[in-house]
Amino acid sequence: MIAAAAITAASAQYELALPVQTLPANAGLGWDIGRAFAEHGLTPPVEHLFVGSPLRQGWLAGRQSFEKRTLKPRRCTQLWLQLRTHAWARGRSFEDVQLTPNFLRQIDVAFCPITRQLLNDRRGDAQSRSIDRVRPDAGYAAGNVVVLSRAANAAKAGHDHAGATALAQSVALGPIQQIAGLGPIEWQRIAVLCSFVTELPHEQAAQLPMTVLPPNRLRLFNPIQALQALVTRHFSTPEWHPRLARLKALLPTEQSRVDFDRFVLAFAPRMIVASKQADPQQVRWALEDAWQQELVLKRWTRFALQLNAAQAESLVLRASEKGWTSSQRVQRHPKKNATEGWALERRGFVSPAGRH
Repeated sequence: MIAAAAITAASAQYELALPVQTLPANAGLGWDIGRAFAEHGLTPPVEHLFVGSPLRQGWLAGRQSFEKRTLKPRRCTQLWLQLRTHAWARGRSFEDVQLTPNFLRQIDVAFCPITRQLLNDRRGDAQSRSIDRVRPDAGYAAGNVVVLSRAANAAKAGHDHAGATALAQSVALGPIQQIAGLGPIEWQRIAVLCSFVTELPHEQAAQLPMTVLPPNRLRLFNPIQALQALVTRHFSTPEWHPRLARLKALLPTEQSRVDFDRFVLAFAPRMIVASKQADPQQVRWALEDAWQQELVLKRWTRFALQLNAAQAESLVLRASEKGWTSSQRVQRHPKKNATEGWALERRGFVSPAGRH
């Protein structure tokens, strides 16, 4: 807003304010993004085509440079450009070394993990694809982004693990049945999703249900949840029993092995019917739904609290080394590198100089 005129009266001062288009500090990056749109034969969002927009300027320059030599625009590339534009316009940090169109292709899903609604590509639709930062105090970076429906993204907004947990508990207690269009189970899924990228005390992480499985390429900060995800996914394989038996043999004490067996006995019956499903998505949902059972969570908690974080991490790494992770690939990130490019020191915003 700028002051177009000021009128002074005897007892008051008035300003006539006119809205104007504001530009992000990093105009050079906007120019580069606009040029990338032109390189792929795409038109930037209309809100960035006003005169003076660096994105528009880069797009126009790119159109002259590339003319008919444009690249074929794939869906993941379009999504990547839209995401970069969204981050740039809001001054959000965007790590572009690992967070590439190919990365977005790897994390793409057909169904929203929060609402379980089928996603579409209709812009502006509540169930259209959108990409959200799981941790709101971090920027757009590999390991911190997931594909959600636009409705789930809007509801989550800036909520972190603690905030989403409080909302889930509030809706569960009533009398309000929904907040921002989501019920208690959807808010619990958001809370669990946020917990994956939130460093929690081991005792707290060990007591969380896995009502949503970690999306592909999301980084897990709590080793006990990495073990929980590994064990849970084993139930979806035909050879789950021998796999879990091998994992049990690595446990440190006899009591932990006994309690692990008790957990397996509580979980397995809930997968007998689900394992016959031909649809992998239905199996995934059955795995998540099993964690809503009080007995399953109770027995997991009893087992998990007998381990510490280092023991849980060791179990995951040893299972990976021995090839016991089925189709899952475990990649360990040293703590100092796990949030590289996340801009946590700036709460996910670009630096004052405009650098990411």
